[in-house]
Amino acid sequence: MKPGPLIMLLLGTLLTLIGVGLITAGTVAAVANSAQGSDGYFSTRTLNFSTDSYALTSPTLGPVTSADTPAPLNLDIARIRLEATGSGTDAVFIGIAPRSDVDSYLAGVNHTEVRGIQTDPLRVRYADITGQDRPEPPADQDFWVESASGTGSQEVIWQVQPGTWAVVVMNADAGRSVDVDLQAGVRSGLLAPAATALLIAGVLTLLLGLALVILGVIGLGRSGPSPSSRSGPGAPAVPVDPDRPGAEHPARLNGRLDPDLSRALWLVKWLLVIPHLIVLFFLWVGFLVSTVIAGFAILFTGRYPRAIFNYNVGVLRWNWRVGFYSYSALGTDRYPPFTLAATDYPADLEVDYPERLSHGLVLAKWWLLVIPHLVIVAIFTGGTWAWTWDEYAWVRGTAAGISLLTALVIIAAVILLFSGRYRRGLFDLILGLNRWVYRVIVYTALMRDEYPPFRLDQGEYDPGTVNTSHDSR
Repeated sequence: MKPGPLIMLLLGTLLTLIGVGLITAGTVAAVANSAQGSDGYFSTRTLNFSTDSYALTSPTLGPVTSADTPAPLNLDIARIRLEATGSGTDAVFIGIAPRSDVDSYLAGVNHTEVRGIQTDPLRVRYADITGQDRPEPPADQDFWVESASGTGSQEVIWQVQPGTWAVVVMNADAGRSVDVDLQAGVRSGLLAPAATALLIAGVLTLLLGLALVILGVIGLGRSGPSPSSRSGPGAPAVPVDPDRPGAEHPARLNGRLDPDLSRALWLVKWLLVIPHLIVLFFLWVGFLVSTVIAGFAILFTGRYPRAIFNYNVGVLRWNWRVGFYSYSALGTDRYPPFTLAATDYPADLEVDYPERLSHGLVLAKWWLLVIPHLVIVAIFTGGTWAWTWDEYAWVRGTAAGISLLTALVIIAAVILLFSGRYRRGLFDLILGLNRWVYRVIVYTALMRDEYPPFRLDQGEYDPGTVNTSHDSR
C-alpha cells in the first residue's frame, strides 16, 4: 500500500470521528437548550423541607471558580432560580450569600443543613447543628446577594458567580420550625452559542474528514490490483462446469486448511491479531464511506467506481484473511499479510467487477431485498434469543450466548487442542457458513446485482474459483 493514501485514510478517519463527536455534542446542547422549558429553566419537582430549628441551609455551592477569577465578559454561564412557598400563613425568607457570611450569621444558632436527597424512595437527609442563640431577622442582614421575603411563594434568581455559596431558608421573623415547599431551576445562556459552535465545527471537521477518507480510498484502490482473476484484459476462462451449483456466482471465497496446525496457538491469536484489528478499523470506516459514495454513483450512472470497488474488495479480502487465521475459521497458523492485494495466502476472496449495475435496485437491495439473508446470517453470526412470560404475554429479550459459527469454531479448536487434528467435515461446514456471509456482504455493499443463493457451498474452494482442479469436499 502506498503511504500517502493510507495516511489520508487514517487522518480522514480520525477527523470524521471527531466531527461526528462534535455534531453529537452540538445536538445534545441544542436539545438541552430547547428543553429548558417555556420559562427558560430546567426545573425540579417541588419538594417539602421541614425542620424544628431556626434555619434550613443548603450544602456548600462551589467553589464555582477561584475567588480571584472574574466572570469572563459577563457571560451568562448559569443562573439558578429558587422558589420557596411556606406551608402556612407565616412569611418566608429565602436568600443566597457567601458561605463564610452564612456561617458567621448562624454561628451558635440551632440550624439544619440539607446533606442529600434520595429520590427512590423520596427522602431528604438532614444534619442538625446545635446552638443556643436566636438569629437576627434575616432580611435585616446586608450580605445577601439575592433574597426575597414575604407571604406566599418567594422567588430568587441568581447568576452564578465565583466563590463558595449557600442557600438559606428561614421564617421571615427568624422563628423556629421552618416548613417550606422548594422548587429549583437552572438555565445556561451558553447552551445556544455552544450548540451553534459545536455544530459548525463538527460539520466542517466531518466534511474535511470525509474528503480525506474518499481520497485515501481512491488512492489505495487505484494503485491496487484487479479484485478478481476473471477481470481485466487476458483474464482466463473459467474451467468449471457451468451447471455446477455456485460456479456462476461472482463472489468467491476460498480457504485452504493448514495440515500442520498448532494445537494451542489459537489460545493467543486474539492477542496476535490486535495490529490487524486496529488497521481494519480504519479500513472499514473507508469501506462504509466509499459504499455510500458508490451508491450515489450507481444511482446516477449505473456504474460502480472501479477504484472504490478495488478498495472495498481489498478490505473484505483483508478481513477474511484475519478471520481465517483467527476465530472465523482457525484454518491456518500463517500470519496474515498487511495488504489489500491478493497474495499466496491460504485464504482469499474475489469479486468480479460489474460493468453495469441497476440504477433503481441500489435503493432497495441493501436493506429490503436482503432481509431474508440477514435473518439467516444473524443465526450464523449473532447471539441467541430468549422468550419470557411477562404476566400477560411472551416478551422477547436477549440471552447470553454465542453464534452458531463461533460455536463450531470453538468445537473445532477444542478437538484440535486434544487430538492435534482439525476435523475436515467441520472445517468444510465452517467455510460454507463464512462463504454465505461474505456473499451477503458483497450484495449488501452494492457490489453486485446477483442475489446471493440460499445454498451452503461447503469446502475449501468456491465452486466458481478460476483455474483450480480442487473439488469442494
